[in-house]
Amino acid sequence: MSTSLQTFVRTTLDLADATLHPWGHTPAGPERLDDLVAAAADPTIALWNPLATADHKAAQTWLEAREDGWDRGVGAAFATLDATDGTLLGTVNLRWTDRADGLAMIGYWFLPHARGRGLATRATRAVTTWGFHTAAARRIELAHATGNEASCRVAGRCGYLPEGTLRESHLFGDGLHHDEHLHARLATDPEPRP
Repeated sequence: MSTSLQTFVRTTLDLADATLHPWGHTPAGPERLDDLVAAAADPTIALWNPLATADHKAAQTWLEAREDGWDRGVGAAFATLDATDGTLLGTVNLRWTDRADGLAMIGYWFLPHARGRGLATRATRAVTTWGFHTAAARRIELAHATGNEASCRVAGRCGYLPEGTLRESHLFGDGLHHDEHLHARLATDPEPRP
């Protein structure tokens, strides 16, 4: 495997009704910072994907960290935007956990108005395929709290096979360490059926 391929290069992915756009690629206006503050306050996101974006300054710092990940080729954070009006719907993030070995981790969160319509599944599939084909990822892992049943369904629909339970493996927004389900896909796995 060529290390020159193991870099996440900014790109935009089109899902027809939504666009996956690199976070931090353009200066964030007050509306986008408001979106991140609102995301941090959403109870579901605050529990399963706590964001350090409680105010505009913190949101700008969060965006700069996403920009830095792109700049260094180690993280690919995509804002999921409505294709019609540019409204923020959520995010999908792919990052190297062992770049030399082609091992990456994927995660996502979606705002309440974007849930329940298959968008998390379609966006996660798109970023997964992109990571395998453009950055030469060998294996992508997805971990979620065992209580987060929606994420478990997304993992399954995206072809991430269950591999086990990680006991008390992550500190979540409620201040407790939760067990997590570990799922993974290999570059050699078949694409899941729609």
